[in-house]
Amino acid sequence: MSPTTLEATELDTLADFIDRLGGISPSRVRFHPLPGTATEADLLKVLAKRRGQIYELVDGTLVEKAMGYRQSLLALVLAGMIRDFVHPRNLGLVSGPDGLMRLDAGLVRIPDIAFASWNRIPGRKVPTEPIPDLVPDLAIEVLSEGNTAAEMARKCREYFGAGVRLVWLIDPATRTAVVHLSPEEFSLHDAGGTLNGGNVLPGLTVPLGPLFAELDRQG
Repeated sequence: MSPTTLEATELDTLADFIDRLGGISPSRVRFHPLPGTATEADLLKVLAKRRGQIYELVDGTLVEKAMGYRQSLLALVLAGMIRDFVHPRNLGLVSGPDGLMRLDAGLVRIPDIAFASWNRIPGRKVPTEPIPDLVPDLAIEVLSEGNTAAEMARKCREYFGAGVRLVWLIDPATRTAVVHLSPEEFSLHDAGGTLNGGNVLPGLTVPLGPLFAELDRQG
């Protein structure tokens, strides 16, 4: 996978730039530093000062990650399910929505949940760097209203291009999940379905009904 950079000659208008990012809202694009000039150091500096905002580094640009309370709730529950499977078997590490990962030069993504087997983790121990060179086996995104289909398609291409083996897209709005085995090979599962870890986490099952039922809880 070639380094992700922003070539001004490829873009004629601001609309071209936004389209390249997946047709996202311009309000998610940070203008300081200027798009196309941001570095990992800029990313860490902004994250250190953030006020409820998380950014990824894409095409030399800091792009706010779409978030929401319901999405955070599902991500936490789902991460717990996966960790309860991974940890007793010591299969690797499960990270959450603060886990920055350098997928390629100039490309830092933050999956809402990620599983990385020990074989993929440098030194087979918890990384100490704030942005490790780490490509997970499984990347999970819990969709927010601000996400676009084009944005998620781009993320899938990047994940698989970097070497991710399995991608789950969880949609709280429709209570469905899309399982990607590649950018083009995917299956749709409704709330009555069950996800499985496939060749990445053999034996793992996640029933979607109980997961989405978390959104209906009352006191």
